[in-house]
Amino acid sequence: MKKLLFDLFPLVLFFVAYRLADIYVATGVAMAAGVLQIAWLKAMRRRIEPMHWVNLAIIVVFGGATLFLQNDAFIKWKPTVLYWLFGGVIIGAQVFFKRNVLRSMMGSQITLPEPAWTRMAWSWAGFFLVAGALNLFVAFSGWFTESEWVTFKVFGLFGLLLVFVVLQSLFLARHMKDEAADDQP
Repeated sequence: MKKLLFDLFPLVLFFVAYRLADIYVATGVAMAAGVLQIAWLKAMRRRIEPMHWVNLAIIVVFGGATLFLQNDAFIKWKPTVLYWLFGGVIIGAQVFFKRNVLRSMMGSQITLPEPAWTRMAWSWAGFFLVAGALNLFVAFSGWFTESEWVTFKVFGLFGLLLVFVVLQSLFLARHMKDEAADDQP
């Protein structure tokens, strides 16, 4: 739970800063929070996950462009770029290198049959692609205000992720039960 809260730290600060000020202050706060997050991990000699570095790079690039050009379109693209990058890595590894990124990350913790790993990888890739597209729709369709986009970015995308994780857990549990039954004499 502490790790989840730590990972959400920049997002929560972005939301609070937006409510207290505006999109530009919120962007600067999110950038500073990302840098502080990495600095704290380094100071505590904790492992910095690749996702932390990727998120920091994207917030610095897109947040920096937002602040430098005073154009909020860049920060609105940030979640989509992050999600599409994750989806693209999963798809690229699967298609071009015949490597399942999820199995590489979680294979030492859970055992699944190969078809289940493949389905899980494709479902995560699909989730990331759809979430990125939803972000673009809410950010740029003209049907939603900036404030509604911020709320969607913080709560909507996170809520979708939680629902998806629960569904994936049910999928994993089904396959793990099958394997446990196979191990019975």
